[in-house]
Amino acid sequence: MTQITVEVVGYTYRPCGPFPCDAERSCGLTECYQKEKLSFAFPALRDALGEKYGDKVSVELVPLDKEIPDRIKEIVRAEHPPLPIILINGTCVPVGAVSVPRISEYIDPLL
Repeated sequence: MTQITVEVVGYTYRPCGPFPCDAERSCGLTECYQKEKLSFAFPALRDALGEKYGDKVSVELVPLDKEIPDRIKEIVRAEHPPLPIILINGTCVPVGAVSVPRISEYIDPLL
């Protein structure tokens, strides 16, 4: 079985994406609507991806609040990604937001 790891890297009390929540819920999440913080969006994303993919996908939070891991520093130096950073199997993908549809675009081809 293919195992995919999704890591969400960011500051827990900062925005979960570059734009405010919209009424259409284009991110695919409802539990965190209008809270617009990674601390609320991450559990909603983890649950949504778990529901969609089951045990094929694990979702982890890499908080930057206290310490920035060296591997994340290297990614930032090389790629300058926006926060939150989305890593799939350790590779930075150009999503820049907690979004089920956008993250799924990178998961689906791997399954």
